[in-house]
Amino acid sequence: MAAPWVLRAVRGLCGAALFLSQLSALSGRVGSLMTTKLSQPQSTVAKSLTSTSTNTPYFKAAESTEIPPYMIKCPSNGLCSRLPPDCMTCNTNYSCIYGKPATFDCKVKPHVHCVDENNHEQENFTINMTCQFCWQLATSDYVCTNSTNCMTVSCPRQRYNATCTVRDHIHCLGNRVFPKMLYCNWTGGYKWSTALALSITLGGFGADRFYLGQWREGLGKLFSFGGLGIWTLIDVLLIGVGYVGPADGSLYI
Repeated sequence: MAAPWVLRAVRGLCGAALFLSQLSALSGRVGSLMTTKLSQPQSTVAKSLTSTSTNTPYFKAAESTEIPPYMIKCPSNGLCSRLPPDCMTCNTNYSCIYGKPATFDCKVKPHVHCVDENNHEQENFTINMTCQFCWQLATSDYVCTNSTNCMTVSCPRQRYNATCTVRDHIHCLGNRVFPKMLYCNWTGGYKWSTALALSITLGGFGADRFYLGQWREGLGKLFSFGGLGIWTLIDVLLIGVGYVGPADGSLYI
């Protein structure tokens, strides 16, 4: 029969082995739970990265397909040297001699397509033009605003502030829109030949003055029978030389 201390030692060893086995099982469960929780945020981050990377090309494509406003003036597949100035960017050469021909290096703007004389597409090219600023161009090379508030028959002749824009096919240095002082040259539609004919035939009744819009003078001639003929003769001379014009201050046609 075994001693009592031996039985106690065997029981202690069995209890220790059972405790260690339970502890190892519990640690395995805790490790699996931690692994599951950590794997969930990683999958969420991966999804967010994937969605971001797939959306980025879409927005870039939308920006690249936007058509600039200047494309309205730019013909497609035409000669690069014939493009309007709004379709190209040129290196300004301010060292050229005024009034002499000059060559400028130019490049087409984005989305603009043009070709050379051999029908080959190109981006860089040269243009030839006269060395002068835009405000120094001939009057036929730009269009200016008109004014109907100034008198064309005044002495001295009146001027007005106009805003001028260079035509699309003209190349020049400086700003293509510039201010300029111009003489009043507008017309209200009155004909000099009609006014003179009325002054000769019906001037005694004030028909010429009524036609030109001068109602008070017309009534004066009507009730005075042309100033007994003297006023009629004077008006024939004044209208004939162009001294008397329309009441609105415009020019004859």
